[in-house]
Amino acid sequence: MTSVLYDTPGPKAKRRNVIFTVVFSVLLALLLWWVWQTLDDKGQLKWSLWKPFTTSEAWTTYLLPGLADTLKAAALSMVIALPLGAALGIARMSDHRWVRIPVGAVVEFFRAIPVLLLMLFANELYVRSTGIPSDERPLYAVVTGLVLYNASVLAEIVRAGILSLPKGQSEAAMAIGLRKSQTMSSILLPQAVTAMLPAIVSQLVVIVKDTALGGVMLGFTELLNTRSTLAANYANVIPSFIVVGIIFIILNFILTSFASWLEKRLRRSKRSSGAVLGADTVDDLNPAEVRGSYGTGAGGGT
Repeated sequence: MTSVLYDTPGPKAKRRNVIFTVVFSVLLALLLWWVWQTLDDKGQLKWSLWKPFTTSEAWTTYLLPGLADTLKAAALSMVIALPLGAALGIARMSDHRWVRIPVGAVVEFFRAIPVLLLMLFANELYVRSTGIPSDERPLYAVVTGLVLYNASVLAEIVRAGILSLPKGQSEAAMAIGLRKSQTMSSILLPQAVTAMLPAIVSQLVVIVKDTALGGVMLGFTELLNTRSTLAANYANVIPSFIVVGIIFIILNFILTSFASWLEKRLRRSKRSSGAVLGADTVDDLNPAEVRGSYGTGAGGGT
């Protein structure tokens, strides 16, 4: 059995894959053992350094407020960037040059600038041109930078997802008289969502992780920023990094798991969208009446 990407491995290839898997597992186990021994030699595995995480103070004072700000910034960025990216992606495919060219320039411009620079520029703009309070300004700057960058990336994802569909879909829509806007909203976008979903989820994971840039450069009190304060108070730098890393892993795992469930549900709903007639219903159908109804529909009832 073969696929588009590779042939089914034979006996030799299977043995080779098993050998590679065993060797990799052994090397990974040695690496983990070396990391464990190094941390133990440096005294980073002492219970006194991990004990703060068993108390409520470390969580309620530092980690949970930082996690709340991380989720707040990520959620706002997702809610704004997703529809904006979809609109920009569709606009890049417009038949009108006066729409397609400016939108393409905007997308390429913001996609080429690092998201950290966008955050810094946004923060400076808010400092000089708005009256946003200083304690809220980092959140505005982080969300602005994330929206501008990720909306431009999502625009390319949407455009690529739509272009990946067979041309016959658009041609069939044109054949029955649908306008391009109707074709896009009713035929192309619903089919492209399933194909685009993995790439969209990957970008949402990037949004969650990139909130940490605001904590490093703008003083935004997200999870990684509050971790530094916690580590300064409890003198447990390595354990605090490990705990925050685990929290990020759990967040992204939940996000990707939900996306996988949603993708399976969408595929299942598409496969089961056709109506199923029972045996009794089929027996009650009169073939002459069916042919007559088709003939009347085709001939317009003349």
